[in-house]
Amino acid sequence: MSADPFIGVVSDTHGYYDPKLDELFAGAAHIVHAGDVNDPAILARLRKLAPLTAVAGNTDRPDPRFDLPWEVSAEIAGLRVLLCHIGADLMNRHDPVAEGFDLVISGHSHRAAIEWREQTLFLNPGSAGQARFGRARTCALVAVKAGRAVPRIVPLD
Repeated sequence: MSADPFIGVVSDTHGYYDPKLDELFAGAAHIVHAGDVNDPAILARLRKLAPLTAVAGNTDRPDPRFDLPWEVSAEIAGLRVLLCHIGADLMNRHDPVAEGFDLVISGHSHRAAIEWREQTLFLNPGSAGQARFGRARTCALVAVKAGRAVPRIVPLD
């Protein structure tokens, strides 16, 4: 029996690539970066591991090196995913539960969070960049089991 597919989720790298991501995201069906990348080399490195979907964060614009959208909706590993950097902004434009999204990913706060609202998972992977604001560095792995997201926050320290 094959292992369940999984999505690697990272945000707020702020120009720092943690080499632990290479091992954590090895074999991922897809990787998502929820903004505040600050260095295009980070996206290039993630693309070597798996297909990548990324959005711009508030610190990525107006940097001309980034041609990333503010928001993306896509099917990833069989899930309907809505992605942006600042979750509050997204909620001003969408009702992800009513729109039938399986997974909503945002970053910005540097606080990892998992919240279910009905059948929709709201996920913030926290910050994978260098430690800031006294918060732990984290990323997330989202296994897809029987068409349902199963999230796990992974400490990087």
